[in-house]
Amino acid sequence: MTSVTMREQFVQTTTDALDTDPRVALVLAEISVDRFVAAAQRHPQRVLNVGIREQAMVGVGGGLALTGLRPIVHSITPFVVERPFEQLKLDISHQGVGAIVVSTGASYDYPASGRTHMAPGDVALIDSLPGWTVHVPGHPAEVDALLRAALPGDEPVYLRLSDRTNAEPRVTGPGWHTVRTGRRGVVLAVGPMLDPVLTATAALDVTVLYTATVRPFDAEGLRAAVRG
Repeated sequence: MTSVTMREQFVQTTTDALDTDPRVALVLAEISVDRFVAAAQRHPQRVLNVGIREQAMVGVGGGLALTGLRPIVHSITPFVVERPFEQLKLDISHQGVGAIVVSTGASYDYPASGRTHMAPGDVALIDSLPGWTVHVPGHPAEVDALLRAALPGDEPVYLRLSDRTNAEPRVTGPGWHTVRTGRRGVVLAVGPMLDPVLTATAALDVTVLYTATVRPFDAEGLRAAVRG
C-alpha cells in the first residue's frame, strides 16, 4: 500500500497547481483548511475559506469560474455534493461554467461519524447533471494524474477521493482497461473496488475491466469486451 493517501495527494497536487498556475483557485468550507495554511499565505486571493457554509462555497466557486479562474471546490462528500446540490445545479451547471469538485470520505469511509458523513449516492447525484466528467480514482497516483489533466480545462469535473485504495495505480485515461482476461463473463471494477474484485474473481474464468472515469461511460468499450 502507498504511504500517501488520496487526500494527501490531492493537497500536494493542488498546492503545486496554486504555485504554478495563476488561474487555479481553491474554495473551502473549513474542511482541510489546516492542510492549506502555507498555500493560503502565499496566495490569499486564490485560497478562500468561507466557513461552515457549503452552499456559499459552491456559489463562490461558480463566481470565480465566471471571472475566468479554474476553481477547485473541496469538502467531505455529503458537504460538497448533497448539501449544496442546488448550487451545483444552478451556480455551476445552469451558468455553464466549470469547476473541479473534489470530495473526500467516499460512501462509508467515516462510519464512526454517522449518517451525516456518509454519501454513497454522490456519483448518481452528479450523474443527473449534464456535462460533468466523473472520476473515481483507485490510487493516489491516479488522483494526481486525473487532477492535473482536469486543471487546464473549463468543464465541470467531479473527483471522488476515498480512504480505500488499490495496491498499485492503473491507467487513468477514459474507457475500460483490461486487467484480466477470461472466457465466461465480464466483471467491471471502478476505483478502489478493483483489488476486492480481483480477489473475489480469482478462481473464475472472467474478464475484469477497470476504469477510474465513470462518466462519460465507455459503452463501446464494454460492448467490445462482451463480444470478445
